[in-house]
Amino acid sequence: MGKVHVFDHPLISEKLTLMRNADTSSQNFRHLLKEVSMLMGYEVTRNFETKLVTVQTPICKGSFTILKEDFFTIVPILRAGLGMVDGLLELMPFAHVGHIGLYRDENTRQPIEYYYKMPEDFESSVIIVVDPMLATGGSAVDAISSLKSRGCKNIRLMNLIAAPEGVQFVQDHHPDVDIYVAAVDEKLNENAYIVPGLGDAGDRIFGTK
Repeated sequence: MGKVHVFDHPLISEKLTLMRNADTSSQNFRHLLKEVSMLMGYEVTRNFETKLVTVQTPICKGSFTILKEDFFTIVPILRAGLGMVDGLLELMPFAHVGHIGLYRDENTRQPIEYYYKMPEDFESSVIIVVDPMLATGGSAVDAISSLKSRGCKNIRLMNLIAAPEGVQFVQDHHPDVDIYVAAVDEKLNENAYIVPGLGDAGDRIFGTK
């Protein structure tokens, strides 16, 4: 079973509190989301494999650690996931970025993929799927299923806030995927919004209604 990593770093907690505030402007919300994403990225990447290389310092030669691989793909779920990309790219400027857009057919309830664009040979890379809110878990499960159907195996899911229902739904469908969140809130309401949450992340990022 994949692990659920809930961060308790005081800087993440404070920034998340500011993001929850209904009076926080879209400009400040975007800036805070970028900062939180970068801080979370340190933990999401903690167990990346490393190797030793020989480096000539100004004093002498020595063996030092670098990343074993340099092929990582950040995959935002459109549209709100876009708000988490910049923070991760600050941390990993060498990473690639793919995009996936999904919606559910109102009649069949089946996921419809309306946009899909990935870097070449990304299937072999470490993939970090990002979306600020893990509410019902439907979008995350559909996105991960889409990636797996194309041969992806090393997938991590990174969210700002999760509902217990969403965490359970992802674990039920993708038990091999680790989930990284800044907070797990109380529940979903009748409209599938996370309580207490922070509202619609996409609207708050882009200033829409």
